[in-house]
Amino acid sequence: MSGRNIKVLFDTDIGSDLDDAVALSYLLAEPRCDLLGITTVSGDVLMRAKLASVLCKAAQKDVPIRLGSSDRLDGPSRQPMVPQNGVLTDWDHDANFSDQSAIEFIASTVRSNPGEIVILAVGPLTNIAQLFLDHPDVPPLLKSLQIMGGRFIKSDGLPASEWNIHCDPAAAEIVYGTDVQLHTSIGLDVTFQVVMDSMQVKGRFQHPLLKPVYEMSRIWFKDRPLLRFHDPLAAVAIFDPFVCDYTTGTVSVKRDEGRSDGVTQWHSDHPGSHRIASQVYADKFFKSYFSVFN
Repeated sequence: MSGRNIKVLFDTDIGSDLDDAVALSYLLAEPRCDLLGITTVSGDVLMRAKLASVLCKAAQKDVPIRLGSSDRLDGPSRQPMVPQNGVLTDWDHDANFSDQSAIEFIASTVRSNPGEIVILAVGPLTNIAQLFLDHPDVPPLLKSLQIMGGRFIKSDGLPASEWNIHCDPAAAEIVYGTDVQLHTSIGLDVTFQVVMDSMQVKGRFQHPLLKPVYEMSRIWFKDRPLLRFHDPLAAVAIFDPFVCDYTTGTVSVKRDEGRSDGVTQWHSDHPGSHRIASQVYADKFFKSYFSVFN
């Protein structure tokens, strides 16, 4: 996209997986991004806010950070832990944050910028669902809603229920049932294809803004061999839509027991307002992502 900067609100469960921090670093470095605020969701939202502030300070940007919902709409959090918090002892960060809730902050910010804001939601959709329930005037005022969530194309070896949706299926039902001008989901079937190993991350994450992310990656790679760029793909696609192909239809959410709770069902033969990424161009994505750090 060209022209004016794009106004973004970033809703995140930063600190559980590494890719939230990778995405936030991109938003802070992207010159076309006017990052109006960061809201945290799921489990220890204060710890998540502290981690977000590490990256804001590394970028020397004063971005409002607000604490959102700890639990899911209909039960306790399914991801209470924040394993990336081990870096907080080594990096400057804020310890105290505004008492204003994430939901009220998002609502007031959207009303002040009607038709201009993209909400980028890369965690459980609790905050967004509560926003839509409490402030029904807000969804039509959004420019778009961009979600990293769901699994829409059958892929062997992937869980039936993508983690963000599984962590609050009730919220996902509300969000996918609410009309938004442009409602895009970047699903696990596509994001799973964008990947680096620990040596590649070590080689590429040398920019000052990526240094704290690299430190987080050392925690991440203790338990797994690969980093998949789930959330960063959703972020980059806002500014470089050609990193993915898309198709339109309707998304529904299926409730079930255990780990199958929150399966996203894609209805391509049913006209609807939902758009999903159907293919990713990994080389284009990596070129676009790292270009902002050159």
